[in-house]
Amino acid sequence: MLKRLSEYGVGWSPQRRITVIAVGLACLLAIAAATAYLTGRNDQPSPAPSTPSRAHSSAPKVTAPTSETGSVPRPPRISDPVAFAKAAAGMLWSYDTRTTSHAQQLTGMEAWMTKESQYRDWASVSAQMPDPVLWTRMADQKQHADGVATEGHYPAAFKQALTENPSEITKAYIYAVTVTGWQTIAWAKGGGGAEDRSITLAVQCRPSADCSLVAIAPRVAP
Repeated sequence: MLKRLSEYGVGWSPQRRITVIAVGLACLLAIAAATAYLTGRNDQPSPAPSTPSRAHSSAPKVTAPTSETGSVPRPPRISDPVAFAKAAAGMLWSYDTRTTSHAQQLTGMEAWMTKESQYRDWASVSAQMPDPVLWTRMADQKQHADGVATEGHYPAAFKQALTENPSEITKAYIYAVTVTGWQTIAWAKGGGGAEDRSITLAVQCRPSADCSLVAIAPRVAP
């Protein structure tokens, strides 16, 4: 049985990890220096950033995919970090090799990324994809998966770092969000299965702007 799409991650590249950390993870590094996962922020366009509070927002509806992205939906136009992270996790845990090519899947995933090159870590996101050869083998088996994000929250270390140094968030407005849910996989001849999933994402939600994906952490932050 072929692995699910979300198992192909290899973590951040060293250069991108340093870039993201430098922007706002200094406090978080004090708690997770070895893993150095990501920076975060709580996007409420509210004054004086303090401890995030919209961790239980419901996931938004994503818009329909296009011919360029196959089954991958376009990112929702929302400004809530947790809601966006839940939608992004659902997107990352879902794929359909029956209707979507390898190139379409990558194009669809990249559409969720921030346009700010100094922060985006496309390598950590594209690493979730199997290589073209494996994708073709998955397509031969008509493999497809549906991901559902059931809960999202700001990691404890991120909330503590934000409390200790709230001004850090205004440098890049990048938030750390951990999402849990499940992934259901199916393939030819009635094969299938389901597993619990969890992921920590860095999402950028600048005031008066839609959220976007920055990176995927190499480890899940509680």
